Amino acid sequence: MGGKIIGGKTLLHSLFATASGHLNFDDLGLVREFYIGPVPIRFYALAYIIGIFGAYWGVRRMLRQPGAPMAERHTDDLLFYAMLGVILGGRIGYVLFYGLSHYVAAPLDIFKLWDGGMSFHGGVAGVTLAIWWVTRRNALSFLRVCDYIACAVPWGMMLGRLANFINGELWGRVTDVPWAIIFPASGTMDPRHPSQLYEAGLEGAVLLAVMTYAFWRTDKRYHPGWLVGLFTIGIGLGRFIVEFFRQPDEQLSEFASQSGLSMGQWLTIPMVLLGAWLMWTAKRRRQRVEPFAGTDSVA
Repeated sequence: MGGKIIGGKTLLHSLFATASGHLNFDDLGLVREFYIGPVPIRFYALAYIIGIFGAYWGVRRMLRQPGAPMAERHTDDLLFYAMLGVILGGRIGYVLFYGLSHYVAAPLDIFKLWDGGMSFHGGVAGVTLAIWWVTRRNALSFLRVCDYIACAVPWGMMLGRLANFINGELWGRVTDVPWAIIFPASGTMDPRHPSQLYEAGLEGAVLLAVMTYAFWRTDKRYHPGWLVGLFTIGIGLGRFIVEFFRQPDEQLSEFASQSGLSMGQWLTIPMVLLGAWLMWTAKRRRQRVEPFAGTDSVA
């Protein structure tokens, strides 16, 4: 079955064409979907799918190391419940924190997932609840499973933010930096920060490198809560920083102006504090680890 991608100018051509001014997003020729035969495939949905299954593969690979907190068979349950958690939690979080008044007036719009509207913090809460459910059912260590999951999440975060950029959504604030991009969908022709790419870098690529090093090159996976604490701090700080460059949601712009911080920044503060506590107290939780994988216990 063949596939084709619909679009216009190439990125290279666009860069040369706009060398004397700011790049117009429309000139990149990016599209929200491509077709495999008659079937449309949206990049945002594809990012979710690749991110979830990429995390699934990564966790299974980590579980083959001595001292794993669960067996590979447990990842099948985790995959199913994590998918439910990220979708339901992300949507519920968006409804509660970013558009409650709209959805109270039009409750059926809650189910229109194709129109967008997913909260990162709600997705985290949903996945956390899913992990708690699986670990409770199987008598596993909640924190140690979270440690392993946390190492695989940044991959999906990076893909999701790249998909936001391809969709031309969640643009940044107005700026005159040389790499600013004009997003016509914003309603103005003012150049803006490509904050989606900032997030893909900080919450995705950088955090993935940090978590990969911490898992494979240190013994921190034997300190329950340390890795997920590091992840929580990293994702919180990354989001807090990027929010200074990201355009606040229209319905919350007045809130950001009055409070001095965006809703996203307020929601990251308890995340950073929780992460710091988890890392600070991890050493006292170190224990002899009996493996599900491998043959050696780890003291």
